[in-house]
Amino acid sequence: MPKLLLLPGDGIGPEVCAEVRRVAAALTPDIEVTEAIYGGASYDAHGTPLTDEVLAMALSADAVLLGAVGGPQWANAPRALRPEAGLLKLRVEMGVFANLRPALCFDALADASSLKREVVAGLDIMIVRELTGGVYFGQPRGIETLPDGQKRGFDTQVYTTSEIERVARVAFELARGRRNHVTSAEKSNVMESGVLWREVVTELHARDYADVTLEHMLADNAAMQLVRRPTQFDVLVTDNLFGDILSDAASQATGSLGMLPSAALGIKGKPGLYEPIHGSAPDIAGKGVANPLAAILSFEMALRWSFGRGDIADRLFAAVTRALDGGARTGDLGGTMTTVAMGNAVLAELG
Repeated sequence: MPKLLLLPGDGIGPEVCAEVRRVAAALTPDIEVTEAIYGGASYDAHGTPLTDEVLAMALSADAVLLGAVGGPQWANAPRALRPEAGLLKLRVEMGVFANLRPALCFDALADASSLKREVVAGLDIMIVRELTGGVYFGQPRGIETLPDGQKRGFDTQVYTTSEIERVARVAFELARGRRNHVTSAEKSNVMESGVLWREVVTELHARDYADVTLEHMLADNAAMQLVRRPTQFDVLVTDNLFGDILSDAASQATGSLGMLPSAALGIKGKPGLYEPIHGSAPDIAGKGVANPLAAILSFEMALRWSFGRGDIADRLFAAVTRALDGGARTGDLGGTMTTVAMGNAVLAELG
């Protein structure tokens, strides 16, 4: 039996993941859904954000779906034991190096965007973020005290040819099934890692993907273009740091951060990691008002990429679209529906 592991995490994570469980039960009763704690909840219970037992469960599942982690109550925990450290470890241990972050504006939500309708109408971007390298993982890193008493913090941005090539290959393959256009974003004007990034992507394109249109763009310009004319992008591939920033910027063009799912993929045949890109939102946690659609659409991506159920994924995506067309709105979208009510709206459209 196919296995889905739910790791609800902290804040609003358990609330939105509960709606995923309901949708999965209705849509795919043949998928075995199990649940475990991680993040801050795991730190409180076990002294670590990710236990060896939960990691083993993740590695043996077909897909793992996360809620968000973190919150102010863990701000003073040792850095290596903070909730976010559990997430980073999970990504590394699962080997999920390509983070797929779709930024799609549903027509019913075009007026909810912070940009004008004519700017975001038809928006459909796939951001491919390298997930297990770059400045988040590079060594050396740390904070040191200098001879004059000042402190210096440092992190290292580092990439190898193979790390760049494998994530760029994912982007080119995705583009072939979309509009056949890849934009590669880096900072080759001021960063040596950016120079290498551009060289490797250019060489891979010439060697294996000459049929795909390739455009290079500096990451700061890409940020500006996402606000100026976001519909120019098809597939946008970039490194870990810039991907984190640019995907959050793109989210606001869609109407709400609460709408955006993500998939993290690695070697074919290994489990994928799926999560909404919003945070744990401690200010609304426990109030039952969080938007569950990003989590539900993360399950839609899991159906498509890990379970090989594209037809069922299409059904779920269509149900979400119809629910929005029918006026279903949580607070982040200008409505008053609760988390459960939005889940009910999707379930009603599934029939």
